[in-house]
Amino acid sequence: MSLVKQILEQRAGAWEQAKSLLDTAEAEGRALTAEEQSQFDTINADITGLDAQRQSVEDAEQRAKDAAEAMERIAPSEARQAKGQDETLRAFLRGETRTFDSNDGLGPISSREFRDLVKGTATAGGNTVPTSFRNQLLEHMIEVSGVLTAGPEVLNTSGGENIEVPVTTAYSTAALTAEAAAISESDPAFAKRTLGAYKYGVIVQVSKELLDDTGVDLSGFIARQAGRACGNALGAHLVTGTGSSQPQGVITGATVGVTGGTGVTGGFTADNLIDLMFSVIAPYRNSPSCGWLMKDSTLAAVRKLKDTTNQYLWQPSLQVGVPDTLLGKPVFTDPNVAAPAVSAKSVLFGDMRAYFVRLAGGVRFERSDEYAFNQDLVTFKCVVRGDGIVADQTGALKVFQGGAS
Repeated sequence: MSLVKQILEQRAGAWEQAKSLLDTAEAEGRALTAEEQSQFDTINADITGLDAQRQSVEDAEQRAKDAAEAMERIAPSEARQAKGQDETLRAFLRGETRTFDSNDGLGPISSREFRDLVKGTATAGGNTVPTSFRNQLLEHMIEVSGVLTAGPEVLNTSGGENIEVPVTTAYSTAALTAEAAAISESDPAFAKRTLGAYKYGVIVQVSKELLDDTGVDLSGFIARQAGRACGNALGAHLVTGTGSSQPQGVITGATVGVTGGTGVTGGFTADNLIDLMFSVIAPYRNSPSCGWLMKDSTLAAVRKLKDTTNQYLWQPSLQVGVPDTLLGKPVFTDPNVAAPAVSAKSVLFGDMRAYFVRLAGGVRFERSDEYAFNQDLVTFKCVVRGDGIVADQTGALKVFQGGAS
């Protein structure tokens, strides 16, 4: 964590340099020169690179922790170490293990056999991948999805049956009423949203030789690849999915709060973002789960913006695990959000808990030694089932949309 803090300090220092360039140009009443713009772009790239470096360090620390915990769980007990080869052979003949190594006195973990997961085979389907490994899959899936990182309402269910979610689309309104006059009726309006379970999957094949001979954290590598693949596929739809035969994306389900000016190719101003923030009603705007979602490259434009008191809207975080803020609210990035462009919905603000994500059965990870038997490949399959909807249509989530050309 000390290294992460150093990175955060470097990042803050880089931001001070960027502010100095902007403040100097503003004080002199001019735009950035070509040289200054080049320096500003370089500093922005450095800040983005430091973000990636920080994430890499945090990932490495988490993997080391997971590996240590996994080793503790699967390390042999004294009783198991005392078992002889005769008992190991009996286990093999009973179908409790897939292979038998005559040199295995249950020696090192690298030479030990763990059961495949085979659906429908009672003797082979009871064991699972270690919990830490499944957690890695889920963690890496979340890392590549800004929507999941931003903290939506996540519903974890064991099955994939449809879930009907009742939602309010309008509230009752009251009116001034004279004495003894009839009070007008105004009922709230309700609707229901359906959460299904769309399936996303990936297969990873690894040679038996590589599994046997590897000296690196191959399981961690496979977890990252599988988690990122599922996260990328599901994450894209959690942002811009149509809601027809796929999840409804948070951008798709949100309503337009502010439309930008014309002739600026979809760009936004500081006032646009302030207006967008206040287009969300106070109960949602003041929620601790309220924040911003945008493309990472969009932050380059956001970092230049100031409010009417000459304060920058964007502020970098100096604490580990705490996101940067924009107008005092956390900023999350997702590569699937559109970049600023004509008619593009490039910035979202609101209470992310109004967006429901359903994950059915968690992350399923299975191994098969038989699928590519003739090629001597071990096949790993990762599957996740999920859906997403904007459950509250009363103004909890708003987007900025670029104006016409």
